[in-house]
Amino acid sequence: MSNKSSQKPNTSNIHHSDKWQMRVAQVAYRFNRQYENQSFEVPAEVQAMPIYREWMSGILSAKIVSSFWEIAQPQKNQHCLDIGCGVSFLIYPWRDWQAYFYGQEISTVARNTLNSRGSQLNSKLFKGVELGGAHQLNYSSNQFDLVIATGFSCYFPLEYWNAVLVEVKRVLKPGGQFVFDILNPEKPLAVDWAVMETYLGAEVFLEPIAEWEKIIKAAGGKVIARQSGELFDLYKVR
Repeated sequence: MSNKSSQKPNTSNIHHSDKWQMRVAQVAYRFNRQYENQSFEVPAEVQAMPIYREWMSGILSAKIVSSFWEIAQPQKNQHCLDIGCGVSFLIYPWRDWQAYFYGQEISTVARNTLNSRGSQLNSKLFKGVELGGAHQLNYSSNQFDLVIATGFSCYFPLEYWNAVLVEVKRVLKPGGQFVFDILNPEKPLAVDWAVMETYLGAEVFLEPIAEWEKIIKAAGGKVIARQSGELFDLYKVR
């Protein structure tokens, strides 16, 4: 991988003492199963929900994806970290942007898929994916112009995100930007989404937007753009 191991934060004790280990493992298990196209067993009343039928048919994914590039498009030669990247390098137009892609992911399936195929797609731009949670980034301080984290904030409590914001701030260059999305509990679909995801194996936290904005401010972040979607609100923070 591209990073210099000597500059990585000390992660030797993560697996023994990390208080978030169980939660991360639970969410990883849910997404590993999805990436492997395994079937989920959910009760009939959940199967009857419109949101579940949309999820099964693939319609839902288009509604819930947060198009981070609409408020923060990666620029040529920028170093960008995509946390919880899934297989985004294979889907989003990184080659058009000509930006360097680094990833960190908790799903071993997604990590392995990207690491085996990313460099074949573009060995210059693809810089590899590390395995690990968003609260312990395996990258050097002041390394990135842009950090992205979409699609997973709702699976962790605000206390976890306090730790994530500290790490993001550490790896960003001065003046760098952080783009992430928040599940807006006021949205009509939010509660149904939370119920469905809990049955799919990952509990969802419905946190008020005001509380999110409070922790952003407490971490020294300034919201410079916001975009509202069907379920998630996208934030650009400096």
